[in-house]
Amino acid sequence: MNPHKLDEKLLVCGQITPEDIDQAASAGVRLIINNRPDGEEPGQPLSADLKAKADALSIAYRYIPISGGNFDDASVMAFGDALASADGPTLAFCRTGTRATTLWALSQAGSRPTAAILSAANAAGYDLSQLRGRIETASTSSPDGPAADRPAARYDVVIVGGGAGGIATATSILKRDPKLSVAIIEPRTEHYYQPGWTMVGAGVFEPKSTCHSMASVMPKGVTWLREAAQSFQPEQNQVTTANGSVIGYRALVVAPGNMLDWDAIDGLAATLGQNGVTSNYRYDTAPYTWELVRNLREGVALFTQPPMPIKCAGAPQKAMYLSCDNWLERGVLNNIDVAFHNAGGVLFGVKDYVPALMGYVERYGIDLNFESTLIAVDGAAKTATFREKTGEVTRAFDMMHVTPPQIAPRFVADSLLADKAGYVEVDQVTMQHVRYPNIFGLGDGGSTPNAKTAAAARKQAPIVAVNLLAILKGGEPVAGYDGYGSCPLTVEKGKIVLAEFGYGGKLMPSFPKWLIDGTQPARLSWLLKSEALPWIYWNGMLKGHEWLVKPQPIERVRQAA
Repeated sequence: MNPHKLDEKLLVCGQITPEDIDQAASAGVRLIINNRPDGEEPGQPLSADLKAKADALSIAYRYIPISGGNFDDASVMAFGDALASADGPTLAFCRTGTRATTLWALSQAGSRPTAAILSAANAAGYDLSQLRGRIETASTSSPDGPAADRPAARYDVVIVGGGAGGIATATSILKRDPKLSVAIIEPRTEHYYQPGWTMVGAGVFEPKSTCHSMASVMPKGVTWLREAAQSFQPEQNQVTTANGSVIGYRALVVAPGNMLDWDAIDGLAATLGQNGVTSNYRYDTAPYTWELVRNLREGVALFTQPPMPIKCAGAPQKAMYLSCDNWLERGVLNNIDVAFHNAGGVLFGVKDYVPALMGYVERYGIDLNFESTLIAVDGAAKTATFREKTGEVTRAFDMMHVTPPQIAPRFVADSLLADKAGYVEVDQVTMQHVRYPNIFGLGDGGSTPNAKTAAAARKQAPIVAVNLLAILKGGEPVAGYDGYGSCPLTVEKGKIVLAEFGYGGKLMPSFPKWLIDGTQPARLSWLLKSEALPWIYWNGMLKGHEWLVKPQPIERVRQAA
């Protein structure tokens, strides 16, 4: 580490290692700012590892990655805010220090003379003369930044959420009109293939195969605003972020996903990932599921499902069936009491798939408990309390897989965009907001009454893209969504019941029955889930390839309903 001094409070340098943070601590550094995205080159330390080291030394840490030379206003403001909040010397770094120095220079515009900013950068070894015009322009504006009622930046399309729905929609839009300016508001630095966590919990997938850096999936041509959306001003066509940035748009797509409400179950958050309590709904606890399954030889195993809506209604059962299959294969299933506690009243919401599932319930000897809602967990005592018709029931367990209650993100639920349940209120066919025609919603955060699955988002994204472009051209929505969703129910290792259905439980198979009968367990469906779908997700859906999901005209969708 060879830091360069920019002013009395800030040092900049190239890539650092965890060991360098020890030196920084000895030098009195109180804040570290990382301006380099993960995964730029082999062997590069992960931001999460650097943060962990900084946390251990009580050094504040901020991650404001810059890629592609895109020094957007939001990142500049975030850098300036971080410096202002530091209670001592700050160390900022990237690959060489240039990006960190550039952010500092732009953040100082208006508070220091341009010549002084460029001189300090040059003295530290960074020639920023090409920034003179931008610094001088920024210096002529208010030192407090953009006015509260004027956007810091404006785009043709703003997308809130960098998950499956948001990324897929962005690629579908730019595929059709690459000249549009598109921004994605997303604070996370990792992008997860969440359908893969069921397989992680069964020892089939490695966790790392389900995680890519957000930078690696961000579509070319998109401006990535690494902030969290905080509120919407639909009358002004604006979004305000948690950092106070005001982002303007011509059209808005809201795809924030669902929020996992771990705290809704008393004691769950404190014991999750230990004491035999696990969940495939989190990247860091799905491996613990597999650890528990492969080590359990006798006792009680509980599996829970909360009230709807949840991500993939079949996921709680998937974990249960795969666990039972492992215990059956190892010859210990007869020593394990398996129970399914479902807050709902049926095993699965589409009756055509229930006979096959009941066959596996009987095969594994699973005790079904309907209208039984998990309300409390005592990890140390290994007991779970359920609310049932007859009152509260407490059961002991050796292992428990929990599916958490799920709610709309608070910033959506509190906004003018929400329905009574808190989700983005859209027309279930056009995906267009029912009150604001230039706003669309999709994915787990939308109000459409379909199964909340990645397959649904994959089908919705091109429809949103087509309809949004029609609105921007002064027209009306032209494509329709039929409620399609898919839930590959992993009933045993090597076989899946491929549930595909739309609104009202209408069966919507993608393949002819002679190839795959979705109502029956099939080996080919397993190969689809384990081999094809992950590849399609990373290389198809997120890249704008619309295989089997070409948007259909509204008239055709309504006629088929």
